[in-house]
Amino acid sequence: MFDRNLIEKNLKNTLDSTDFKGLGTKLKGKVRDVYTKNDKIFLIATDRQSAFDRNLALVPFKGQVLTQTSAFWFTQTSDIIQNHVLAHPDPNVVVGRKLTIFPVEFVVRGYLTGVTDTAVWTAYARGERDFCGNRLPEGMTKNERFEKPLITPTTKSTEHDEKITPAEIVSQKLMTQQQWDYVADKALKIFQRGAEISAEHNLILVDTKYEFGYDENGTIYLCDEIHTPDSSRFWLKDSYEQRIREGKEPENIDKEFLRLWFKEHCDPYKDKILPEAPAELIIELSARYIRLYEMITGKTFSVLDVPVRDRMTRNLKDAGFMD
Repeated sequence: MFDRNLIEKNLKNTLDSTDFKGLGTKLKGKVRDVYTKNDKIFLIATDRQSAFDRNLALVPFKGQVLTQTSAFWFTQTSDIIQNHVLAHPDPNVVVGRKLTIFPVEFVVRGYLTGVTDTAVWTAYARGERDFCGNRLPEGMTKNERFEKPLITPTTKSTEHDEKITPAEIVSQKLMTQQQWDYVADKALKIFQRGAEISAEHNLILVDTKYEFGYDENGTIYLCDEIHTPDSSRFWLKDSYEQRIREGKEPENIDKEFLRLWFKEHCDPYKDKILPEAPAELIIELSARYIRLYEMITGKTFSVLDVPVRDRMTRNLKDAGFMD
């Protein structure tokens, strides 16, 4: 088990933002700083913890967990589809090929669950049986496994993603029919691979989202991130069936407890200034991210106990990406 004392020691050694002039044009996302230069992009995973459309806290080692988890999965799925990764010069950095990204997120769901307005369970509980072009069977219960995983696409938005059907995607010219058919097939195969490997490590891959892009020749690549604790939901496999029989929610290792703390102590949507999350909650969340990394990959999480910004600057220079 990872040393929590090391997490506590690094509470201030976190990456809030970056300003690397030599990497090109910068775009700040919720979690990643993305730089574009010529035919390459640099995705730098910060330690920002996002929810309620704003940043709640900085979580030690989170950016490293996301980057290295994706690196594991990109390798595990490279025989299914090529991906955008060109290099990993630093534990928080991915260098990828510059692509035209489809304006669609491929959300794949293996279970009838979720609590948000766009979740499949929320719609099912309201009586909806047609969800993003999928016909849902009658008589299902919350957290039940679908006979086959579903693709429930959404439009990409900086604010709120919107549900959309495959037919609408094609009719609105977001993708051609051929592109949709190809990517949908690959998304289901990637999800199946993820579910199989997760099961070997006592995890259930519940749902996830993928992004795809294409180059000047029309070749399609998997890009962004894959099967990370931010993009995916995982349950503990060995207790799932018993908890379902007992009418309980599946066991998970997620960040929901931090969201609940903010909802209990403020209005995270309206309050201009948010309270600072207690250190013990940040340490717990960091430990959960690290635990998921170790369970997913079967590897021991290791860090260099040095300032993350200094390490990153040195690595990018040593790799020849900055002067």
